[in-house]
Amino acid sequence: MIQRSRRIPVDLSLNRLAEARQRIGEIPYDLTVSNPTACGFSYPETLLSPLAARRGLVYEPDARGPMVARAAVAGEYARWGVGADAQHVLLTASTSEAYSFLFRLFCNPGEQVLVPSPSYPLFDHLAKLDGINATSYALDPEANWRIDFSALEDGSEEARAVIVVQPNNPTGSFIHPDDRQRLVDLCRHRGWALIADEVFLLFPLDGGPGSDQSFASVDDCLCCTLGGLSKSVGLPQLKLSWIVVTGPSELVEPVLEGLDYVADAYLSVSTPVALASPQILADAVLIREEIATRCQANLDALRRLASVHPEIDVGPIGGGWSAPVRVPSVIDEEDLCVKLLLERGVAVHPGGFFGFARDGWLVLSLLLPPEVFHRGVWLLFDAIADTVKFRSDSAGG
Repeated sequence: MIQRSRRIPVDLSLNRLAEARQRIGEIPYDLTVSNPTACGFSYPETLLSPLAARRGLVYEPDARGPMVARAAVAGEYARWGVGADAQHVLLTASTSEAYSFLFRLFCNPGEQVLVPSPSYPLFDHLAKLDGINATSYALDPEANWRIDFSALEDGSEEARAVIVVQPNNPTGSFIHPDDRQRLVDLCRHRGWALIADEVFLLFPLDGGPGSDQSFASVDDCLCCTLGGLSKSVGLPQLKLSWIVVTGPSELVEPVLEGLDYVADAYLSVSTPVALASPQILADAVLIREEIATRCQANLDALRRLASVHPEIDVGPIGGGWSAPVRVPSVIDEEDLCVKLLLERGVAVHPGGFFGFARDGWLVLSLLLPPEVFHRGVWLLFDAIADTVKFRSDSAGG
């Protein structure tokens, strides 16, 4: 009998929430949508025209990707005052692939990377697929999701890398400048590689300390900063991301050499996309602004609707496309999400999906058209208020 490897979960069946989504079919108010191309944005008709350039017919493989694309990526960091070196940029087909390349570069099978919690749950899956372990460290909700260094410093001395996400998905928190320096010092002392995921950096909301900085400026420890077209131009189907390697030269050069070896084994980056990326990055300013404006407007509407429900709290959200919402813990998160879906046609993520340590968190996407978002949030908050009242009445006898 053919057996799957331990990299693949034994149970791949749908959970209750996924089963409910499958039963309901089309969801009237899907507040989990993370695909901007499905949210009615006004993409310029000519945005993808550079993909048809004739030069894309010529295949000239380079493990790091075409220099013209790497130079354009390096130029993107000038907005944060970073003079990135195009020679230190390596292109990948996706941020997920960038993580996989770095995991293979830094970790032997069974070794660890440290990942923030709460955060996007893909880290666990990517780590398992590469035969390593993702060990979480806490972000403190009582300190606007700053790093809990007591947890991080207690992390295994055997860890090979630590991941930060700025702004975090879904908390929206940026790395505070004081925490940034402490983190860099810790990585240098422990010999950890620092992996900084900045795919949402161009989408500030409330902003805050650290929102005007990129980790691509780090030079005191080895740092690999990630970005990509999926978020920066709202086009996940283009499949182009990057790694910017910075730090002491005696560390950077061996890392680039190792990444060359890994990338050269796959050569996964599409030539037409890479060659078109400079023009696409230049032409995507308006769509990026439209996405940012809508996310801000929806966040403002979310707060207005929450203001009449004292039991619901929307805290500071530094940036990104998501909003975590604190709700009363009167019902199991998954039960609440299934109930909302089946009875109100509203889909939201339970906080447990992202690793929130306590019950009572829901995560909403800010990408939806305003009228759909407003109605969906209204139904969501009304259902929560009804649930709280029912539980209160039941408890009162």
